[in-house]
Amino acid sequence: MTKRRCNWAEDVEDIYVKYHDEEWGVATHDDRELFEFLVLESFQAGLSWITILKKRENFKKAFDDFDVAKVADYGEDKINELLENEGIIRHKGKITSAINNAQIFIEIQKEFGSFDKYIWGFTDGEVIKAEYLTESELSSNISKDLKKRGMKFVGPTIIYSYLEAIGIIDNHQKECFKY
Repeated sequence: MTKRRCNWAEDVEDIYVKYHDEEWGVATHDDRELFEFLVLESFQAGLSWITILKKRENFKKAFDDFDVAKVADYGEDKINELLENEGIIRHKGKITSAINNAQIFIEIQKEFGSFDKYIWGFTDGEVIKAEYLTESELSSNISKDLKKRGMKFVGPTIIYSYLEAIGIIDNHQKECFKY
């Protein structure tokens, strides 16, 4: 008997199944991982998640394993290097927003002690069980706050996907073994 998964993780490439089974919806509290998913979700805007998953290792190398301090210090030379990197999404707006967002991420860490405390503070540390949506009041509120702080590519839909990825929103279907 095979495991039942969420509909989007059935009859798809192994990389998608592995992501569903091992990461999606798993509560994440490590700031490096939280930054990684923030960058990846922002690069996913307008694209499919499978595209990002297939390029994830390239992103890790290109963005110094998502070391937020290093990314925050990127200058024009690094931006040009990233624009030439065929292994990632070469979109100047998304690249410069990743750098900008890293700087704000660090400001949030200083203010709250960690980005984890900030992001999980919106739900008092609780996981929200939800139905499949593309955005919610929670994602809209977080999006507004991040935008107010100066982040880019953090609209309500991107933040909703981000919250699913880091486990704040649990959208596994009832039939799924991860439910």
